[in-house]
Amino acid sequence: MEEGTIVHVDYELYNNETGDLIETTREAVAKEHDNHQEDRTYEPMVCIVGGGQLIPGFEAALADAKKGKETEIVIAPEDAYGEKDAEQVETISIDKLIQAVQDPNSLYIGAPVTIKGRQGQLSYLAAGRARIDYNHPMAGKSLKYSFNIVDVIEEKGDKVTALLQANTGHSGFGVSFSGDDLSIVLPQTMLFDTNAAMLKFRLVTTIRDAIECGKVSFIEVHEPRGFGVEDEHADHDHAEDLSSLSVAELKERCKAAGLPVGGKKADLVARLSQKEE
Repeated sequence: MEEGTIVHVDYELYNNETGDLIETTREAVAKEHDNHQEDRTYEPMVCIVGGGQLIPGFEAALADAKKGKETEIVIAPEDAYGEKDAEQVETISIDKLIQAVQDPNSLYIGAPVTIKGRQGQLSYLAAGRARIDYNHPMAGKSLKYSFNIVDVIEEKGDKVTALLQANTGHSGFGVSFSGDDLSIVLPQTMLFDTNAAMLKFRLVTTIRDAIECGKVSFIEVHEPRGFGVEDEHADHDHAEDLSSLSVAELKERCKAAGLPVGGKKADLVARLSQKEE
């Protein structure tokens, strides 16, 4: 894989020492390991080969991988999240810890805590003392990846779409080029995203790092309030009132529809109503 290639990758990440599944893009694997999340969409991850967004060991493996070939690698801590740094571990009083957290009842070993703007994990709690580990949760761990490059994105527009979805969590973008200038129609869901303004700046940088383009324009389309709701019920709301027709008119309708024309007015209305349904 050449540097800068945009790919879709299915993978499983394990703690190589314990065999525990840490993360996967494959729903069947998540269910098999009792690690399934109901509110999550399982789909391949978008990666830029050599983009520097992944741990060094995985970056190197992607560069050597081939599309469609399942690859398994073991990554040492120094090529993953680094070794444990003792200087990143702090011991404080329980009183100080309780003052820093909003809900003391949520404290447990391994719980995320933030002290003076630094986020770490609670690794010890006893005898009036608490130990906060500011190392990455996977620091010092040997990791095992099993992965497969399921697709290599070639078209420029498809590359932009993949980057947009991967970096926003939204779908339904409209992407078009006029020469080198890029236009992006934002999906309706993103118009209500409070982080959308900041996302746009980051997206421009991400896109320009991945492909050559000129001016980048974001287009917001604000539909009328209640868009889609009125149309959904339009046929129901404006259904014809058959009971307002005369018996003669009803018989003509029945005849044209190939239905029996005998009976009372209520019978004729019932036949035509069933026919329309």
